[in-house]
Order: sequence, then structure tokens, then C-alpha cells
Amino acid sequence: AEVPIIVAINKMDKSNANPEAVEKQLADKGLVPEQWGGDTLYARVSAKQGEGIEELLDLILLQAEVLELKANPKKRGKGYILESRMEKGRGPVAVVVVRDGTLKVGDVVVAGCIAGRIRAMFDSRGNRISEAGPSMPVEVVGLEALPEAGDLIEVMPDEKTARQITSIRSDRRRHVEARPTVSLESLYEKMRAGEVKELNLIIKADVQGSTEALKKSLSEIGTDEIKPKIVHAAVGMITETDVNLAVASGAIIIGFNVRPDAKAAKLAKQEGVEIKLYSVIYDVIEDVKKAVAGLLEPEYREEILGRLEVRQIFKVPKVGTIAGSYVKEGKVVRGARARLIREGKVIFETRIASLKRFKDDVKEVVQGYECGVGLENYQDIKVEDEIEIYEIREIKPTL
Repeated sequence: AEVPIIVAINKMDKSNANPEAVEKQLADKGLVPEQWGGDTLYARVSAKQGEGIEELLDLILLQAEVLELKANPKKRGKGYILESRMEKGRGPVAVVVVRDGTLKVGDVVVAGCIAGRIRAMFDSRGNRISEAGPSMPVEVVGLEALPEAGDLIEVMPDEKTARQITSIRSDRRRHVEARPTVSLESLYEKMRAGEVKELNLIIKADVQGSTEALKKSLSEIGTDEIKPKIVHAAVGMITETDVNLAVASGAIIIGFNVRPDAKAAKLAKQEGVEIKLYSVIYDVIEDVKKAVAGLLEPEYREEILGRLEVRQIFKVPKVGTIAGSYVKEGKVVRGARARLIREGKVIFETRIASLKRFKDDVKEVVQGYECGVGLENYQDIKVEDEIEIYEIREIKPTL
């Protein structure tokens, strides 16, 4: 819901409590404690013993004071969707925390692309209530479908306005979903379709040393034909400016030990910009290598499967010329590519149209055996001709 978070670490009365480990794990997820240079407040409490509760309440009041959180209960209600679910007999139920104003039963509301009229509300204890003021969590019944967590829910002046807003938002969402997204995973497919021939990157890292290391490592990837292009590299969190630059340049944003702020994450989702987050340089390099390898033109390599010596010629009515042959090397496969060689010169390139052992059709014949071979669209085969069997394999390009 893009709201500030205060972390309460519970069960501090336990002998094996390890709050430092919890803080480290949450810091890895972006909730960096204030004492570590972040902006997340932590409180260590024991709900069972009642310890630390007063400190937690003080932190909540402090956060509210710093953020200047004020609300006017006389305004139209506005809040955030925390979660939603479908309940039998009640339909879509949304858990809402009221941010400003007052929600009332009978209000026409919009949440994201969903409209509705509040038919009923329930407080945190399940009691039916008629209105909910600022900071109050409530269950709202009456929306036409399930909204998404984080959606803003607002009271509208009338149903017509609500319908107009949801129509505009729905059209905008369909446009975003239809917009092609450039991602590391999709680059190979886009290359095959001829849509993209370069990999533009924006790098944001926690320290200058990491930025320089990534720029150096990524600049060494690729070939003379295709290399990653670093559009921008800087220190700091990923911002709306970075996302707008990615939109303009068709770039992918690489975040190393940094995360996007709330506005940047929201804009990236709207614009279809991919943000890849890493904490190990090796992982960045490997992913970009794979993406660039997908942009390289594929190589094709010929592999000889076998060689045949023509020893007899048979003319078969309604079939044509059949070469009685001996497999000198490898194997011959029905349907495989073949070239007819006479006195060291390639006479014709075709495919194996038919393959027999005695009177039986077979799929392949291996070295040391005789067989009857018919070539596709070619009849002028002579004794002592050589038939070379081969295939063309696509070799996945590597860096």
C-alpha cells in the first residue's frame, strides 16, 4: 500500500531471541533499520510480557508527527486496500484502512478500476458499523469485483462519475498491458523477430565502487557487433527519472544493492519497464551475458552423418532410380540432407527420399550394411558415385 512501515520484533522474552538476525534478514528485503542508515523504525517487544509496547506506541506517534499525518473526518472518505477476498453470501470483501475523511454505508466508491456502493462495513472485531473515520481498519462489502492490494479507494460524488473514472482507468490498464516490455528474458525472442539489436542498460548501485565495477565488467561482454550499451550509471536508489530515461531509451534498469522508491516502482509498472535487482555482481554479469548471447546471429555448422558408395543402379517403374549402396562411414537417415559427389565434385544437393533394406522401408542404415537409396528430384546416379549424408545444426552463440 506504499505506506511507511514500523517493524515490531516480538517474543523478546524468549531465551533464544535473536533480533539482530531478524533485522539483517529484513534489511535484505529493503527494510533497513534507522540505526543502519535506513528509514525503517524497529521496536523489540514481548506481547506476552507487555514489554516494549510503550516504546512501540511512542514510535508510532513519532512517525505520525514526522510525516505530519493529519486527517479531516468531515471530508469524503479515502483509504487504501490492504487485501481483498471473495466470500460466499457477501461477494467481494475488501479490507481497507481509512486515510482521510470518513467512509459511510451507502457511499459510491472507486478502488482502482473497480466501482461499487458500500452495502455494509465491519470493524476489526466483526461488528457491523455505519461509518469509519481516519486510521480505522474496516471490511467493506459492496464492490463489484476484487480490487488489488495497494489500490486507493475513494468516495465519489455520484455513480456516473464513478463509472467514468473506472472506464478511463480500465482503458489505460489495457494500453499498458498491450505495450511490449523489454526484459532480459524476452530479448532472445525479440531478436528472432527482428525487433531489437542492442541491449541498453541503466545501472544504479549503492556505492561508486560497485558502479565502476559493473560498468567495467559489462563493457567487456559481447562482440564487435553487439555490446551492452550503458545509457546511464549512478549511485543511489532507483527513481522516477531513471524509469523515464528507460522508457525513452528502451533500457532495462539494473539495481545493485539498491531498490526503487515507491513512485519509481509504480511508474515502472505502468510503463512496462523492467527493473532487475541484484546483490551479487556475478549474477548481473551472467544474466547480461545470456541476454547478449541471444542477440548474436546464430551460427550454422555442417555435420557429416555418413558416406555411401554406389555399387549398383536399379530402375524401378513409377519410382525412378534406386542406388544400391554400401554405407562406408557413419549412417544414412531417411529424409536427411545429401549431396551426390562424382570424381570429387558435388553434382547435386538434395535429400534422401527413400531408404530400403532388401524390400523393407527403414529409417536408417549404419556403417557396414548395404541399402537402396532414392534421391529427391534426381535420377542421374551412376556406379561409383559417392553420396554424402549431412545435417545443418544451429549452434547457440556464446561470448
